[in-house]
Amino acid sequence: MSDLEEIKLNARHFADQRDWNQFHSPKNLVMALGVEAAELSEIFQWLTEEQSEQLSEEVRARVADEIADVQVYLVRLADRLEIDIASSVTAKMKKNEAKYPADLVRGSSKKYSEY
Repeated sequence: MSDLEEIKLNARHFADQRDWNQFHSPKNLVMALGVEAAELSEIFQWLTEEQSEQLSEEVRARVADEIADVQVYLVRLADRLEIDIASSVTAKMKKNEAKYPADLVRGSSKKYSEY
């Protein structure tokens, strides 16, 4: 079983035990995902680039918790919509490779529409 599959099954079981599926509509899960992503952003909001690379153990633990929250909601959303995350990531990376050929974009942060 893959890590994502295990996370999906654990999150599904967690929601089932609490009768929370009634609240886990795709719309609500997207909203919750946005909130958790914002909480992750908030940790980094006023840090310098250097500070963001050198987090204390306490801050790293907070970041880990927020990453976990984001991942759980993302996996729940995919589960509710019957989307296979691993397959979707593979397909999207192929699209990204076509949009951003390494020989054209190496070292550049420009969007694909800018070159």
